[in-house]
Amino acid sequence: MKNLFNAVLRLIVKVALHVYFSKITVHGKENIPKGKAVLIVSNHQNALIDPILIATHTNLKPHFLTRASVFKKSIVAKLLDFIRMIPIYRVRDGINNMEKNNETFDKSVNILLEKGSIVIFAEGNHSNQRNLRPLKKGFARIAYQTLEKEPELDLVILPVGINYSNHRYSGSKVSLVFGKTIQPKDYFPLFEPLMTSAFRALEPLVSSIPEENYEKDLEAIIQNRIDLTKPDQVREFLSTKNHKNPDKTYSKPYFSNKVMKVLHFPVYWIWLWIQPKIKDLVFYATFKFVIGLVMIPLWYGFLIFGLPKLGLTQWSLSWIFLGIIYLLANSNGQE
Repeated sequence: MKNLFNAVLRLIVKVALHVYFSKITVHGKENIPKGKAVLIVSNHQNALIDPILIATHTNLKPHFLTRASVFKKSIVAKLLDFIRMIPIYRVRDGINNMEKNNETFDKSVNILLEKGSIVIFAEGNHSNQRNLRPLKKGFARIAYQTLEKEPELDLVILPVGINYSNHRYSGSKVSLVFGKTIQPKDYFPLFEPLMTSAFRALEPLVSSIPEENYEKDLEAIIQNRIDLTKPDQVREFLSTKNHKNPDKTYSKPYFSNKVMKVLHFPVYWIWLWIQPKIKDLVFYATFKFVIGLVMIPLWYGFLIFGLPKLGLTQWSLSWIFLGIIYLLANSNGQE
């Protein structure tokens, strides 16, 4: 039952993601292993959107290490456990809670011993800034604890880079770049060499803009129409150190996005009500996606069944047609 629920949910969420984003591109699919224990190590820029992108664009059916603070309510905790999320505790969650990570690591090890897969965002936090932060050793600890129990296990680390053209808005683009796998056996039992190797494998998969002159470089990339979802283009542009002023100033798409909001105004109003309550901008896309996932089907249900009952059948058909057209045509520029 649990597997069936997750399979159906995965399909629904994947379709919804392809509506939310104007384009999702996957590179390096040939690097995704089969029949192995897989520890997926990724950068983290977009809260819940990052793990569901990985889950829906691989066949690995991964579990996720998720910050423990979202498990506080028992009902939420049961739901998150049902969809394969495992709590990971940080210092900010209280020193006394850090011991609970032993249970988390044990559960993760058992999943890998059964040739399952786990996603861990090894930077240990999230940020909208486009650069790769130093990796924490949690992923290496899980890998080595697994190998201690089963030295001959075919365990690999799969690096994944996630890159967004615009973190906060729908109608933007995203790319997933799967790198070549790393064999943790080659570094066992040393932590630093494995962490260094993972960082070096992950770095070229991420569109990284150095913190020094970050805003200036980002603006130059956008104005010169360099695709932020393509790490190689970003890297090549920054390496030239020759940021020319383009002949025509870049301007973000406007019309289709505004019409889409008008045609889905109840959904947009809910977002406007919730938006001021969100303290961390990294969660903007997460809330927008969840609101759309729940409310857009309800809105179209009203258009299909509610308006005809009010004698507005022609309005219903026209609204549905235009709504779908502009929902699929929705686009937002880079930011």
